Formats: sequence, structure tokens, C-alpha cells
Amino acid sequence: MIAAMPQKLSLHALNRVFASLDAPRNGQAFYALLSSFCLAGLMLASAESALARSDTLWGVVWAALGLISAFLGVNTTGLLLMDQARGRPVRDVVDAFSSALRSAPKILLCLLMLLVAVALALGALLGLLWLVRLPWVGAPLFVLLVPVGVVFLGVTAFSGLVLVGPLTGPSVWAGNSALKTARMLLRQLRHGALEAAALMAAVFLVTGLVSAAVSFVVITGGRALAFLTVWLLGIDVPAQQLMAGLFGYGLRSMGAAGAPVAATPLGMAALVGGGAVFAVALVLPTLVYLRGCCAAYLALQDASSDEASL
Repeated sequence: MIAAMPQKLSLHALNRVFASLDAPRNGQAFYALLSSFCLAGLMLASAESALARSDTLWGVVWAALGLISAFLGVNTTGLLLMDQARGRPVRDVVDAFSSALRSAPKILLCLLMLLVAVALALGALLGLLWLVRLPWVGAPLFVLLVPVGVVFLGVTAFSGLVLVGPLTGPSVWAGNSALKTARMLLRQLRHGALEAAALMAAVFLVTGLVSAAVSFVVITGGRALAFLTVWLLGIDVPAQQLMAGLFGYGLRSMGAAGAPVAATPLGMAALVGGGAVFAVALVLPTLVYLRGCCAAYLALQDASSDEASL
């Protein structure tokens, strides 16, 4: 009976989520995520270059390595942010990476178990929908399947957005196994889905505000620098090329879009420098989001613990 009691969230839980704004102060997490994103970006660029040469094998290899690098980087960063969210001393990046190598398979295994469960349920739904073709039972059966299908698909999408995606990683980073994490997600869906949705709405709000602030800085600063260097000082670099670098575009993508390209040392420097700004601008909201997910997970676990003690 205690497990079925509704979870109650306090203002302290929301304060923990809003405290995720201090995530960029975690220098080790910032370094880990920035390094992994840069490495993944270089590998994906190599994959794009290989595919442009019709070298499909190396293109796939480089793309896979890039995704693995990004995945391990996110796990390493998540472990560092979980230490920060729990008020513990933040471990060394090397130790976090070593732990990420052990936690990453748990996350994949948990996601696989949930995916298999959803696939089985979806297969059953499709089988019942196939029976709708039969005479006599088709129409009555379809009357029942419409609400069942709508609720099942809607709940699945809702769970992926506010439970599976945000809470799987933090649960594993907190030391739980794949099976325990899957059970936690199912229990949270049954008894605390709305509370989780409220906390994740706060996480999305904070992340969106940070993204808006970072975008404003990048756009206004980029346009001002473009005016100073290109139009005012007369440096031979197209303004579009300077702005494109700030949003992660390279020479090949600019050429495909028909934008003016200057293949000069200054033009390449503009793209490289803009790419560095783009990497930092991408890292900051990601840090806040991951830190917010850790805070939401801890708040939900504290709420469950408080109820169990009643």
C-alpha cells in the first residue's frame, strides 16, 4: 500500500533542479564533455569526408566511433555531475571515464530491456489490429483497440520523454543496475509520472533559458565581430563564412548551400575559431540539462524514500 501512495514534491525539489544552473562551474565535467564533443565532431567530419570519396566502409567506421565517443563522453560527464548533485567531491576525469566504461553497458542493457517490452506490446497491438479485418468481430474489436492503442502509444511517447530518456542515465550513474533501473522507471510511471513530468518541465525550462542566452551571445557577438573584421577593417573573409563557423558549418556544407567561401588562411581560421565557439555553446546547455536530470532523479528518489518512511 505504501508503494502506491502518490509522491509529493516540495519546493526543495524544484530548487534542486534550478540549482543545475551551476553545472558550468564543474570544470572537470565541462572539460570532459567539451573534449568528447570535439573528438566526436572530428570523427564525424572524417566520416563525412570518407563518404564524399565513396568510401562507405570507413565512413561507417568513423561515424560509429564518433557516436561511441559522444556516448562515453556524456556518461563520463554525467558521473561527474552526479557527484556534484549529491554534494560529494567530484572525482577525477580519468576515474569518471573508467566508471563510464562500466556504466555505459548498463544503460544500453536497460534501454534494450525496455525496448523489447515495448516491442512485444506493440506486436500484440498490431496483431489485434490485424484481426480487425475479420468480419463480425472487426468492428467491435476496433472500438476497444482505438482507446487502448491511443493510450498505449501516448504513454510510451510520454515515458520516453520524461522518464526513460532523462532518468535512465542518472539512475545508473547513482550506482543502480540495469534491472533495478528498469524497475524504477516502471514504478515511477505507475506511481509518480506527473511528478516526474513536473520536474522535467522545470529542467526543460532551465535548459531552454540557458540555450536562449547562449544563442543571443553567439549571434550578437558574431554579427558584431563580422562587422568589425569584414566590413569595417576590410579583411577578405565573407561575413556568412564567419557566421557559419559559429553554427558548426564547414566548407563542404557551405559550398553545398551556395554560400560564398574563402579558402584562405583567414577563412579557415574563421571556421576553426567559430567551430570552437559552437562547441562551447553546445556544451553549456547540455551540462545544465544533464545536471538537471541528475537533480530530478535525486528529488524523485528522496520523495519515494520519505513516503516509505511514513
